[in-house]
Amino acid sequence: MIVLDPAQVRALLPMADAVDLIRTAFRAFSGGAVEQPVRHMVRSPSGDVLAVMPAHVGEGEHGFGLKAVSIVPANAERGLPVHAGLVLVFDPATGQPCALASGAAITAIRTAAASAAATDALARPDASTLAILGSGVQARSHLEAMAIVRPPKAVFVWNHRRENAERFAEWAAERITCPVEVCATAAEAASGADVVCTVTAGAEPVLAAADVAAGAHLNAVGSSFPGARELTGELVGRCRVFADSRESAAREAGDLLTAVAEGHFAMDRIQAEIGEVLAGRHPGRGSADEVTLFKSLGLAAQDVYSGLVLHRRAVATGIGTRLDFSDAPE
Repeated sequence: MIVLDPAQVRALLPMADAVDLIRTAFRAFSGGAVEQPVRHMVRSPSGDVLAVMPAHVGEGEHGFGLKAVSIVPANAERGLPVHAGLVLVFDPATGQPCALASGAAITAIRTAAASAAATDALARPDASTLAILGSGVQARSHLEAMAIVRPPKAVFVWNHRRENAERFAEWAAERITCPVEVCATAAEAASGADVVCTVTAGAEPVLAAADVAAGAHLNAVGSSFPGARELTGELVGRCRVFADSRESAAREAGDLLTAVAEGHFAMDRIQAEIGEVLAGRHPGRGSADEVTLFKSLGLAAQDVYSGLVLHRRAVATGIGTRLDFSDAPE
């Protein structure tokens, strides 16, 4: 078995490659080439969560795999990652474990790649201004991913803690040539943006219907539990909504579920899974003025595809640590 640390994951799976890979994962999922249950979550009395996400994928890459991730909100105050986990994939021929990789690194890459694939499919072709609400790992990976599909001419960033947004802007200024502006409010950041990525860790809305310009595209990424949301119900009701998985959205998408409870939305208004758009079975955006929303929850298939590709590339390059877990009789 090959073990891959975060730096090795990033070296073997550049963002541009990941965007193409996640397009494949989306099409395979919506086309019936993936066997994947809704993720299983175990909660502790303190509110921490262990999520287990297994899948079998069968288009392009073939095989079993899973991601196990712990979510400890108090880690934010400790200066530690809130999410920590591992991705494990198995040899398609023998069923033996063949690669174990950093779940945090894979999640950072594949989540942003998913938003990029959705943005490429749904945003206006001339979209050129980007707002990022949040300033952590996903903010950084989303900036990298958005630059691949809709290179920004201006970036607006907001975070609950302005000092964190300013650090993000300093980091971004060294990597992109366009202006990066720190905004005082989420509404200010979003108001002039063609593409808005919400990657906050909070549970309450940061964006309202009046904050978003006509024709914008939204990637709502930060909330992945029924009780958490980043968007008001009125904003969701204003949008043409797309999901990574209809089933997961109906169970876990707090942004959508709360909008339903408030009477602003109905689940049958989900236009399509993004994989259906990418496969050409749904047209996606209907007009230049409508606001499109991709509600991202994450698919185990994304992790398994990533793990299988990482294994193949690690074998080819010699990258990673080899461990022998075989127990064959002598």
